[in-house]
Amino acid sequence: MAETCVKRAFKYRFYPTDAQAADLSRTFGCVRKVYNLALAARTQAWARQERVNYNATSAMLTAWKKTDELAFLNEVSSVPLQQCLRHLQTAFTNFFGKRAKYPRFKSRKSAEYTTSGFRFRDGKLLLAKMTGPLDIVWSRPLPEGAKPSTVTVSQDPAGRWFVSILCDDPGIGPLVLTDAAVGIDVGLDHLLTLSTGEKIANPRHERRDRSRLAWAQRRLAKKAKGDGANRRKARRKVARIHTRIADRRRDHLHKLTTRLVRENQTLVIEDLTVRNMVKNRSLARAISDAAWSDFRNMLEYKARWYGRDVVAVDRFFPSSRLCSACGTLREKMPLHVRTWTCDCGTTHDRDVNAACNLLAAGLAVTVCGAGVRPQRSTPGGQSATKQKTSQREP
Repeated sequence: MAETCVKRAFKYRFYPTDAQAADLSRTFGCVRKVYNLALAARTQAWARQERVNYNATSAMLTAWKKTDELAFLNEVSSVPLQQCLRHLQTAFTNFFGKRAKYPRFKSRKSAEYTTSGFRFRDGKLLLAKMTGPLDIVWSRPLPEGAKPSTVTVSQDPAGRWFVSILCDDPGIGPLVLTDAAVGIDVGLDHLLTLSTGEKIANPRHERRDRSRLAWAQRRLAKKAKGDGANRRKARRKVARIHTRIADRRRDHLHKLTTRLVRENQTLVIEDLTVRNMVKNRSLARAISDAAWSDFRNMLEYKARWYGRDVVAVDRFFPSSRLCSACGTLREKMPLHVRTWTCDCGTTHDRDVNAACNLLAAGLAVTVCGAGVRPQRSTPGGQSATKQKTSQREP
C-alpha cells in the first residue's frame, strides 16, 4: 500500500496592488459577515432546540444574496463564503464532540479559496474575481509539481498580507531510526535543559523590545478614541512590534524543534498546564514569552511527520525532587534551589536532574509501562494513559 503524502501549508508574503487590496478587504468583510450571520442563526435555532446544519446555512446564504441589504455579497467570489460556512460546521462538530468551546463570532481578516476559486500556473496565483496575479515573494520553493488544494489569504494586525498554500509535500517522511533519546525540561532561566546536560538559553524576545513596546502603547493611549487616522497609525506601530516579537520567537522555536526531532527517536517532555501557570501574576509574562505550549505543539506535529515518538510525563511526577542516581525522593524543593546534594553524595543541577528523571520515566513507559501516567504521542496520533503516580510534587 502506497504511503500518503503529508499535506503541508507554505506561507508567503505578498504585496497587493491598490485594486487587489480593496477586493481582498471587501472579501474579508463579506466572509466575516456571512460567518457571523450564520452563527447568529444557528445560535437562535439552538435556543429553540432546533438543529441547523451546513446545508441550511448554505440555503440562507442564497436567500441573503437576493436581499437589497446584503446584495453586496454577490460582488465577491462565492467560494470563500461557502468555505466559511464549512468552517462553522466544523466548529459546531467539534463543540458537540466536546473537543472545543462554543464557536465565537469571527473578527479575523482571512479568506479561504478551494480549487474552483483560484488558478495556479507557472508560479503565478490568480484568485477568482481578482484583477491580475498576486505579487508573491517566493521565499522558499514549493514541492516539485505541487498542486495546491486550498489557498488562504490573510492580513495580520501589522498590515502585512500573507498567502498560505496547502499542498502535498512528498519530501516529508519517516527519518532513519535511531537509538537516541532525550529528556527535555522547560524553564525560564534556560528555555530548555536536556538530559545530556546541554542548556539552551532563553532569548526573552519580549524583554528585548519591552521599552519600545511600552513607548508605542503610551502613544496609542494618548490618541483620541475612535477610528481616526492618528489612532490607526499608532495602533499599527504597536502591532508591528508585537509581530516582530512573535516572528523571532516562532523562528527560534522552529529551529529548536526541528533539530531535536532530527537528532532523537524518543523525546520526553513534561505535561504542563500552561493555562493555569500563567495565572501566576509574577511569572505570567515570562511564561507567555517562553511559549512552552507552542514548543510542545511544534515538537508533536514534527514528530508525527518524521516518525518520532513524543512522551509527555504527568505533571505530578516529582522530577526535580527525585535523585536520578539513587532514586531518593526529597520532601521539598523550593524554586530558588538550583543545585542540591543527595544523601548518596551526588550533587545535582536541578534542571539537568529533572531532565534525566523525565527521560528515565519516559523510557520506562515506552518499554514496559510505569506509574507516571504519561500521554504518549506517536506518529499515528494515538495516546495511552497510565496510572497516576502516588507521589506528587508540590
